[in-house]
Amino acid sequence: MTLARLAARHGVATVHSPSEGVTVPVPDATVVAVLAALGVDAATPEAVAAALDAAERAGRERLLPPTLVLHRDEDGPGEAGRPPLDLPSGTRLRVTTEDGAVVTGRDWSGLPLGVHTVEAQAPDGRAATGTLIVSPARVPGPGRRSYGLLVQLYSLLSTRSWGMGDLGDLRELVTWAGRAHGAGFVQVNPLHAGVPGAPGDPSPYRPSSRRFPDPVHLRIEEIPEYALVGPERREELDRILAEAAELRERVLDKGALIDRDAVWEVKRRALELVLGTVELGPGRRADYHDFLAERGRALEDHATYQALAERHGPHWRTWPEELRAPRTAEAAVCTDPALAARVDFHCRLAWLTDRQLADAAAAAREAGMEVGIVHDLAVGVHPEGSDTWAQQEAFAAGMSVGAPPDAFNSRGQDWGLPPWRPDALAAAGYAPYRGLLRELLRHAGALRIDHVMGLFRLWWVPEGREPTEGTYVRYDAEAMLAVLVLEAHRAGALVIGEDLGTVEPGVREELARRGVFGTSVLWFERDWAGTGRPLPAGEWRAECVATATTHDLPSTAARLSGEHIGLRHRLGLLTGDLERERAAAAAETAEWLDVFERKGLLPEGPGDEEAEIRAVHRFLLATPARMVGVWLPDAVGDRRPQNLPGTWDQYPNWRLPLAGPDGQPLTLERLAASPRAHGLLRELRARTEASGRA
Repeated sequence: MTLARLAARHGVATVHSPSEGVTVPVPDATVVAVLAALGVDAATPEAVAAALDAAERAGRERLLPPTLVLHRDEDGPGEAGRPPLDLPSGTRLRVTTEDGAVVTGRDWSGLPLGVHTVEAQAPDGRAATGTLIVSPARVPGPGRRSYGLLVQLYSLLSTRSWGMGDLGDLRELVTWAGRAHGAGFVQVNPLHAGVPGAPGDPSPYRPSSRRFPDPVHLRIEEIPEYALVGPERREELDRILAEAAELRERVLDKGALIDRDAVWEVKRRALELVLGTVELGPGRRADYHDFLAERGRALEDHATYQALAERHGPHWRTWPEELRAPRTAEAAVCTDPALAARVDFHCRLAWLTDRQLADAAAAAREAGMEVGIVHDLAVGVHPEGSDTWAQQEAFAAGMSVGAPPDAFNSRGQDWGLPPWRPDALAAAGYAPYRGLLRELLRHAGALRIDHVMGLFRLWWVPEGREPTEGTYVRYDAEAMLAVLVLEAHRAGALVIGEDLGTVEPGVREELARRGVFGTSVLWFERDWAGTGRPLPAGEWRAECVATATTHDLPSTAARLSGEHIGLRHRLGLLTGDLERERAAAAAETAEWLDVFERKGLLPEGPGDEEAEIRAVHRFLLATPARMVGVWLPDAVGDRRPQNLPGTWDQYPNWRLPLAGPDGQPLTLERLAASPRAHGLLRELRARTEASGRA
C-alpha cells in the first residue's frame, strides 16, 4: 500500500485496465524500476517509506509547482485571471514576462500569451521560482473544408530524385496538387534526422533527433552553391551524378528497394564537394549566421553529435568518457580543428535543409493551399541518438515506450524509444518540448502528432522486461497541451492527433476542447456501442482528418481485394485460420460496399476496384470531417503497405516506392499524368468545393 501511494505521487500506475471491467495489477518490480528511472529509490520497504515521507513533506512545504498553466480565451482573460494557488497569506508574487515586463500581485488577467517566470516570497522566508505558461484556449482551426494527400515522401521519386523522394519532389507535389487539383494540404512522414551510420534504420518513426530535419531529403542541385562548382571539380561531380542516376534507375526500372544509406552516401560526397569548394556569398553567409544565432545551442549540440558519430559510431554510450556529455565534448571540438570543421559542416546541412523546407512551404501557400504541408512528429527517438545525448537529463534511462497487451496484440509492444521524464519536463518549464515544437512548426501549416495519447500517459517498459510487464506513467496533460496550443498559435498552424487504438476515457474530449483534430479511419468507424455496423456518415466527428487508411494499414485496393490477408498469411502473421480470416475480411468489406450502394455512392456497382475506391472517398466527403485525407498510393491503386507492423526484415518496411496496381514504380511525373489519379482528385475537388458552398 505504501508503494502504491509513492507511485501515485509520481504518476506511476500500479494497475491498468486492458478492457472495460478488467483490472490487471502491475508487478511491484516494474513499479520499483520505473520509480528508479524517475530518481526515486523504492528498492526496500525502508526506502519506500523514506521516499514517501520526503515527497509528502516537499508537497506541504512547496510554494509553487515547477510549472503553472493558465488559459486565455480569444475575447478576454477567460480562465486566466487569478492563479490557482493555495499560498500563505501575505505571499508576494512577481511575474516577469518573456519580453521582460514585470507584473506584481495576484491578478494575472493582463498577462500576454507566452512563457513567463513567476516568483513567490512567503512571509516565513520561503521563496520559489516557477514557469508560467499562458496559452490560448484552443488551437486555431481551418478556414474552410479541404481535402489533401497523405504521402511517405521517400517513396515518391521523380526523374530528378537521387534514389528516394526529396524536398524538391515535395515542392513539385504541393504545387501540382494545389494548382491542378485544389488540394488543401499534403501530409508527409516525419522528416526527422535519422541515426547516422550504416546500416541505418529506415523507419522515419525512430529518429536520432526530432528537433532537426535529415539532410538526406535535400535536393542537391537546388543548393545555390551547386551551380558555382568550378570546372576543376566538375568531373568528380559528374561521377557522383552518374551514381545518383544509377540509384534512381535501380529503384524505378530494376525492382530495387529504396536504399536510404546509399542515397545518403552519394549526397554526402556531393555536399562535401560543393560546400568544400564554393565560398558563401555575403548575403548567404549572413543568412547562415542568422540561422546559427536563432538555433543556438540546440543546433550546436546536434551538429557536434553528428561529427562525433562519424568518428566513434552513433551509439554515444560507447564513446570515450569525456565525449558522452555535450558540455565536456565542447573542449574536444575547440582543440580539434578537423572536428570543428565537421561540426560546421553539419550546421550547414541543417541550414540548407531548413531553407528547402521553407521553399516547399512557400510553394504550398502560393499554390493556394488552405493548410499547406502537414509535418509529422514521431512519438519518440532512438535511445542512442542525438536528442538523448544532448538532453540526457530529460529522458528516463533504462525505459522504453510501448503499448500494453490488447485484443490485437496479446504480447504488448516495445517500440525501443526512451520516454521523456515528466518531472524533468516540468522542472525545465517544458523547454525541451517547447523547443521541439517550435522547430517543427517553423514551416508547417499543421502538425500531426503520432500517438497523441502520449501527451496524457505512456506505457513504460523497463529494460530487459517483456511489454506485458510495463506500466503507465502519467504526464501533466494540461501543461503538455498548453505548450502545444501556444506554439501552434504562434505558428498559425493546425494540430492533428493520431488517436487510433486504445484511448482512455476523456482524452478525445479534452483534445477536442483544445482544438486538436483527431484521426478517423473508415474501416474503424463503427457503432461500437450499439449495432457494430458501419457508422453512418452523419455521425462522424467534424474535427478530424477522415481517411481510408494510414502508413501502418493496408492500402484500400489491398483491403477491397483481400490481398492484405494473403500477405499476412505468407509472412506467418495470422493468428487465426486463413479461410476464416478471409471470410471475415470479405464480410467487412461487403458491409461497407453495401452502405456505399444504398447511399448512391457506388452507381457503377461492386466489382470495379477503381470505382469502389472512389466510393470510399465519396463517403468520406459525405461526413462532416473538416479535412479529408487521400493516401496517395490509393490514387493509383498501389496494393502494398508501406509498413507492416509486427515485421522487421520479413517485409521491406519503409523502402517501397509508390507503384501502380501491377507493382511497377510510378514517378511523380507519371503520377501527375495518371488518368486514374486525375479522375479521383477531380471528383474530390468538385465535391469538396460543393460542400464548402452548401
